[in-house]
Amino acid sequence: MQREVRAKEQQAIAKDHAIVVDVSNLEKRYSGWSLLGRKPIDALRGVDLTASGGEVFGLLGPNGAGKTTLIKILLGVVKPSSGNARLFGELVGSVDARRRVGYLPEALRIDKHHTARSALSYYGRLSGMDRQAITQRADELLDLVGLKDRDREPVSRFSKGMYQRLGLAQALINDPDLLVLDEPTDGLDPVGRNEVRCVIDRLREQGKTIFLNSHILAEVEMVCTRVAILAKGKIRGVGTVSELSQRFSSESIQCLLTAPEELEWNQMVDHFAAQLAVDSQCLDLREGDDGRYVLDAKLPSQAQLDQLVDLLRAAGLSILRLEKKRASLEELFMQLVHDQGDAEG
Repeated sequence: MQREVRAKEQQAIAKDHAIVVDVSNLEKRYSGWSLLGRKPIDALRGVDLTASGGEVFGLLGPNGAGKTTLIKILLGVVKPSSGNARLFGELVGSVDARRRVGYLPEALRIDKHHTARSALSYYGRLSGMDRQAITQRADELLDLVGLKDRDREPVSRFSKGMYQRLGLAQALINDPDLLVLDEPTDGLDPVGRNEVRCVIDRLREQGKTIFLNSHILAEVEMVCTRVAILAKGKIRGVGTVSELSQRFSSESIQCLLTAPEELEWNQMVDHFAAQLAVDSQCLDLREGDDGRYVLDAKLPSQAQLDQLVDLLRAAGLSILRLEKKRASLEELFMQLVHDQGDAEG
């Protein structure tokens, strides 16, 4: 009996970690025209990424980065120029793959005469579900997205947050294994964003894989297990925020200090920078509360952080608190997009 239970647990773990989205060397070129004649547009240029079962995977990038093109390819709406894209091991666009995908577009439109329940019935029929299955599934989804008591109201009365939650419900009507969300919190107020975020968290707990395209970085950082940053058709970085911070951002610490009243801070900062062989802009000193000072330092290595601590002590400064700081997703995004843009420009 114990062996059977263990085998089922191992199967569940294997399913959770199986590759759901697998993109390899994906390219997409559109035909375009300018005043000088034909000018092809490279929307995707050798994109590689994977997303596993149970992940909330965030796709980030500025306007024109290629995010929408990538999503359309995954949905089988657009064909790639070269490379491979698979869902659940099947080529994108295949019937078997599409049956296991739910999609919430950025600009979902539901006819105003619908109620939440009738809208789910409509989308359920489009998915080939019978009436009994639709009724059962609609009850589950309306409860999941918090619309159980509003299911008979016309959608014309819905707030934008309610409308987006209904959009999530329609994307889930066929109980998909992969949910693709295109800007799910765009235009929502903080309450609406929190409502959608709570639904995403509940779906992740159920083991759904969520592929999320968004430009609201704070939201992405809260809900995503991993992210990919896309710019000019190329992936600039993939991983958790912590992994990207370690890979692309210098180590940063914040020191809370006390010091004698008469102290030449500018000269001291310049001296520290010279000793550490860094630009003085890497050391940001500001006055805090109650005569204390805060020093933010961005340094390339752990050895330099250790050296900075020695310099502070040698200067007679008291270190009240020393804290390592991780770069935010927004800081990483701006660094990767800006640096790569400069390199290509």
